[in-house]
Amino acid sequence: MAIRTSEATWTGNLREGKGVMKIGKGAYNGPYTYASRFESGEGTNPEELIGAAHAGCYSMFLSAVLTRAGFAPKSIHTTATVHLTDGPTISLIELKCEADVPGVAEKLFLEKSEEAKRGCPVSKALASVEIKLSAMLKH
Repeated sequence: MAIRTSEATWTGNLREGKGVMKIGKGAYNGPYTYASRFESGEGTNPEELIGAAHAGCYSMFLSAVLTRAGFAPKSIHTTATVHLTDGPTISLIELKCEADVPGVAEKLFLEKSEEAKRGCPVSKALASVEIKLSAMLKH
């Protein structure tokens, strides 16, 4: 399977320093600072990138699970809210998913949504973090 590489460079001390994170082959290259991570400053932070990775992985994995069950999703939209608490520690990730899946019963959809939460590679990598899921079908 694939091997992926991303990188980051930080210069300076914690509060006044700054950094740049680069994903893969340059699809994203952006700044981060103490303020963008722990306050409301400009730039991104590792938690937002983890959230994006988790939302993307979960959506794709749910699509695979539903397809294997015989249902072709039209769309799956997932939001991941990453909670950074004292420590600092990522203490909770809330996944909120809304999917348009013709023909699937709600009970089966919810079962497959939970299966995808457990099976998604990013969820597995974040096994020490509580992950809550709210999934619903578009009508």
